[in-house]
Amino acid sequence: TLNWVGTTQNFYSAHFSGMDCVEEEVDFNWEEYLEETGATAAPHTSFRHVELSLQSSFQPGMKLEVANKGSLDTYWVATIITTCGQLLLLRYCGYGDDRKADFWCDVMTAELHPVGWCAQNNKTLQPPEAIKEKYSDWTEFLIKELTGSRTAPANLLEGPLRGKNTVDLIVVGCILEVRDAFEPSVYWAARVQCNVGGRLCLSYVGVNDSAYDMWMFYLDTRLRPLGWAKENNLSLKPPTDLCDLRSSSEWTEALDEATTEALKSPLPLEVFKDHADLSTHSFRAGMKLEMVSPSEPFHICPVSVTKVYNEYYFQITVDDLTAEATPTHVVCHADSPGILPVQWCLKNGVGLERPQGFESQDFDWADYLKHTGAEAAPDVCFPNASQSRGFCKDMWLEAVNPLQPSELCVARITQVKGRLLWLRLEGLTKPQPDCIVDVESMSIFPVGWCEANAYPLTHLLKTVCKCLVNGKYCCSQLFINHRCFSGPYLNKGRIAELPKAVGPGKCAVVLKEILTMLINSAYKPGRVLRELQMVEDPQWNCQEETLKAKYKGKSYRSTMRIVRTGDQVSEFCRRVCERLQCCPNLFGPTIVSDKCPENCFSQTKTKYTYYKKRKVGRPSLGENAQDGDMSKPARRRKKRKAIFVQKKRRTSIVGYHTTESPQDSDYYYDDEEEDFEEWGSEVSSSSPREEASAHSFKDVPRRGRPPRRAALQRRATHPGPETSDRSSPRRTTRSVSYSQNQTAKNTHTKTENFEEEDRLVLETNPLEWSVSDVVDFITSTDCASLAKIFQEQDIDGQALLLLTLPTVQECMDLKLGPAIKLCHQIERVKVAFYSQFAN
Repeated sequence: TLNWVGTTQNFYSAHFSGMDCVEEEVDFNWEEYLEETGATAAPHTSFRHVELSLQSSFQPGMKLEVANKGSLDTYWVATIITTCGQLLLLRYCGYGDDRKADFWCDVMTAELHPVGWCAQNNKTLQPPEAIKEKYSDWTEFLIKELTGSRTAPANLLEGPLRGKNTVDLIVVGCILEVRDAFEPSVYWAARVQCNVGGRLCLSYVGVNDSAYDMWMFYLDTRLRPLGWAKENNLSLKPPTDLCDLRSSSEWTEALDEATTEALKSPLPLEVFKDHADLSTHSFRAGMKLEMVSPSEPFHICPVSVTKVYNEYYFQITVDDLTAEATPTHVVCHADSPGILPVQWCLKNGVGLERPQGFESQDFDWADYLKHTGAEAAPDVCFPNASQSRGFCKDMWLEAVNPLQPSELCVARITQVKGRLLWLRLEGLTKPQPDCIVDVESMSIFPVGWCEANAYPLTHLLKTVCKCLVNGKYCCSQLFINHRCFSGPYLNKGRIAELPKAVGPGKCAVVLKEILTMLINSAYKPGRVLRELQMVEDPQWNCQEETLKAKYKGKSYRSTMRIVRTGDQVSEFCRRVCERLQCCPNLFGPTIVSDKCPENCFSQTKTKYTYYKKRKVGRPSLGENAQDGDMSKPARRRKKRKAIFVQKKRRTSIVGYHTTESPQDSDYYYDDEEEDFEEWGSEVSSSSPREEASAHSFKDVPRRGRPPRRAALQRRATHPGPETSDRSSPRRTTRSVSYSQNQTAKNTHTKTENFEEEDRLVLETNPLEWSVSDVVDFITSTDCASLAKIFQEQDIDGQALLLLTLPTVQECMDLKLGPAIKLCHQIERVKVAFYSQFAN
């Protein structure tokens, strides 16, 4: 059994006493971990530097030249209104604030050019017909419109950098200039070794030893474009602490080679568009303040301003009164993270490290200032000293290990004081104190950032516990016999992927582990949870355990009583198998090698239907078959259970291939409907369900629910009288047609005609759809909850047809499941468009 170290110590002590436990490396999944522990991830919006890194290279207000829609071979100037990934919302110049003619285009496919392209290529600039008469002198209008505006960069509209986000413009081998760590007026060139979502590994030009590599986020104010130092009359010299590695001529030669190389493919200046402008400071030499230790960011210490370079930079030195002290200097600016006013620690209940060599045991700022003859830096030097940016205690995130900058770790916020966070880094081989970071630090990242950027994350270890004693509350191994009959609820393919045995260990822990595996192997986990709730005996010695499952976007939760003593495990396993209508030996203390004692391999699939005698309601098809009655199954009212945690509207969509059995359609649940229908038999793998899945854009009707808003129009390939094959559990499907003015018409056709079903039929060309038309269509589908996003982002028909899975995920911030569902509906529109209107 597995436990997460660091957050389940109480659980561990309660359940695993008397066991030998070791920490083991296993796959880590943030979503599973947060759900299991009930932990909270820090909000993505709290990481300002990450939010900026995800923005498009194109900015609202930029101008470009774009082909005229209504006139061939003519172009007109347009303004970027907003961006969504590689999609741009444009408005022709001359429309002013009128949004009615705004249109979306894909920068990767549309004909877009920088301002001036038409003049250079003898192309005609001509305003759209709709506004042609608005101004008498369009030349004068354009001069006024373009004066002081910014054109979209040519390299972002064509070539290898076309359509790339800002972060992606920084490629391996790019050259930048880095400000010296100890001299703010000195820069030196550095080469990008790798780019992880904007976090750059840099090596100084002329240094070939990776030990000197450094990591910086691309928004760090120390980074500038090549040529910055020369343009601003600053020195270009190798780093102070590395000068002795090479001779002066060798450094110069290395720089010349790198500069020549960089000029062949210069780094676009758009990379630096979001760099913050430095604020002027008010510090003077001799002032004292508090600061997170620059060398060991685990405590806060008194520091002094020892040098003021200019209105932007000053030098801070950690206070050390010992005679043999080696000074620790750091260059700061007004917005440097970690600098705090005197008495900050006292006011926030945080310990302040006593300066080395200061004799008094109890540090007091008044005594210390008097002793040193210094003054405290006034509070006006520290703007925004209290903002927390939405971070709270016990939130989780990903953070750089300050002692190993190449390592990112799972981290938990242990306390928040003003603008400082205390982080406990998990999974470290050598424990270290909580590190302190500023809320504006570029060394912290939201949950999932490493996974999104394919970078390794040091995470929590899991505890694997083995039972050492054969006590009352322990059981031996429980076996999962893959070849035994799996019954109507469990997917035999998934059962085959489970381990052959679980345990030994505490009875309740081993049983919970194996039941969780069975739930996740079910066609309908929610149904299995309900069945397991019914397994109970008043004479058992039980404890309550919460079992969870997820299926098609819904979360299920159920409390179940599980036996605690070893002598009751065998009977408990048998009763669970009964309830799930599978072979009694599917799991339990008995191992089945070649032949099951129940001979379940050779029996029919209705062999174990006698288990259903306790069930209230109509019998399954298996029972019907035994009785020779194949009439239409009855219906019963669905008894609501407390296992439905999340409510989401859903329509079953056939159009994406599934590995699940056709049986998956036999149990239909919708927690918004009162009716509940079930089928009890297994269906062969060649059922029409699988055939239908090969044909996209067909809808399975929702039982008992009328279509939303838009009318549904059905055009059967072979119209005829209403028929139905009541002896078969197979479902018929229907196609959905978008129409606002027609009422629903239902026509049934035989199941064998799946391939001949019609696809979506559109009444109007989606290229002509307005934003409201798109919203109406989305509202008419099972993605109705997303319609608001289309309204907010002004997505019209043209933009709808440009949407793809990556852009939907990025621009609408959707998880993969909902994004796929939405893209399925978009694909239906695209197919209908190509078949009806493309010609």
